[in-house]
Amino acid sequence: MEKIAIVTGGSRGIGRAIVVALARKGIKVIANYNKSEEKAKQVKAELEKENLQIDIFKADVSKREEVKEMVAYTIKKYGRIDILVNNAGINQEKLFQDITDEDWENVMNGNLYSAFCTTQEVVQFMINQKSGCIINISSIYGINGGSYAVAYSATKAGMDGMTKALAKELGPSNIRVNSIAPGCMNTDMNAYLTEEEWEEIKQETPLERIGEGVDIAKCVEWLVEDEFTTGQVISINGGLVIT
Repeated sequence: MEKIAIVTGGSRGIGRAIVVALARKGIKVIANYNKSEEKAKQVKAELEKENLQIDIFKADVSKREEVKEMVAYTIKKYGRIDILVNNAGINQEKLFQDITDEDWENVMNGNLYSAFCTTQEVVQFMINQKSGCIINISSIYGINGGSYAVAYSATKAGMDGMTKALAKELGPSNIRVNSIAPGCMNTDMNAYLTEEEWEEIKQETPLERIGEGVDIAKCVEWLVEDEFTTGQVISINGGLVIT
């Protein structure tokens, strides 16, 4: 049976790599985006050159009604949802004392609430199907924290906690829930780093390189195919942090 996947934040960076990898596996992908419409259209066009079709869908996944519309679109067109990758998120580098209530709320909504909301809307269909695979893209900061990234770190730790709890709750419905916690990746989110900072990170990383989106996509591919892994937080970081 053809599998159907929703990937939030699927127009660039890690999300884009996941969309491409799943599409090449023959999975029908709904690539969600919010502001990056041109990049979403680009990935769609690039895959069409390979005779692969994806759907792109604009939705702010921190808003319940827009999530409902995306899920309804998917069910109407395909009749099921087999895979959900909660990848959409925002970063914030700020001294803890300078974080405002608005800052905190924005990061919580953009990262943690969005994953909660999208999962809640999707999981009802997975329960009825008695099958599903949910993958949350968290962060190494959810494991060891990050200076000047308290709000971001808190949301990613929250995603990992949600992953573990949901794995227990949804396991009897044959739904697997896992987190992938990337290390420092070559993505737009880290574009502010200087060449010197990148080099320092490389030197601190046992594999002596920076992670790419494809490194995370490979783990997503494995988790989609695997049938006995759930409730895990898998950190893909080149050995930068070993726990």
